[in-house]
Amino acid sequence: MTDSTSTAAMLIPVLDRIASALERLAPPAAVKTDLDAADAFVWQSSNRSLVPVVRVSRVDIGLLEGVDLARDQLIANTRRFAAGLPANNALLWGARGMGKSSLVKAVHARIVADTPAGEKPLKLIEIHREDISQLPDLLAVLRGGPHRALLFCDDLSFDHDDTDYKSLKAVLDGGIEGRPDEVLFYATSNRRHLMPRDMIDNERSTAINPSEAVEEKVSLSDRFGLWLGFHACDQKTYLAMVRGYARAYQLEMADETLDREAIVWAQTRGGRSGRVAWQYIQDLAGRLGRRLETKSA
Repeated sequence: MTDSTSTAAMLIPVLDRIASALERLAPPAAVKTDLDAADAFVWQSSNRSLVPVVRVSRVDIGLLEGVDLARDQLIANTRRFAAGLPANNALLWGARGMGKSSLVKAVHARIVADTPAGEKPLKLIEIHREDISQLPDLLAVLRGGPHRALLFCDDLSFDHDDTDYKSLKAVLDGGIEGRPDEVLFYATSNRRHLMPRDMIDNERSTAINPSEAVEEKVSLSDRFGLWLGFHACDQKTYLAMVRGYARAYQLEMADETLDREAIVWAQTRGGRSGRVAWQYIQDLAGRLGRRLETKSA
């Protein structure tokens, strides 16, 4: 055996190990998804695929109290998008537990229910906050397809040293390709500008050019053409939420008793919101021995 042949034989196992290591480092190929399999999906980051959601956890849109203006605006915007007309990315921001994510899911259900027979229904695709950096991969899966998709990210916000917001800015409004016509992005957040206030204030106080530094941070929210604010509810609205749930799920209790219990429940939680109202209803149903059948479309 010549020296060159011997050297080649010794290198083959090494090259095989290198090739195997590179394959492990490379991201997995996106799994092709049949979007006709369901109306809702969740983006799975591990293999870059869309997982069908057969039963979506949501409430009927008629049970959402105190959000009439936001509801009407979001329905109109979503209906235009589903019809192939121009529409805006939407940011639903504000108080915790006031129905931001519930409204997005309820609006999607309403649009799907109103879809004429023979037309492809609008798809709802949830992407988790920690997977925002994979948005370009998700858009690549959806671009040019026959379905219109509503991308949804719940509780979206960015903290110190978090650079994912720059990727989101490019996806929403920039880049050479831009956002596909088949895709719209809805997000919910407790923060109006998606950044913590102290992060914005710090940029303002330490930057050489404060206005430019702050604008870089808050300009992400400008990519959302539709801003819908949600604020803490008063007692009247809170009790309307409780009564609406009680009627919908046939929980029999006198209004005076229902109101009194619901008020005490809110006091123990330190505030009123749609989430607190629903948690009281869950407690009430349990005490009455009744099941709460969630609605799905």
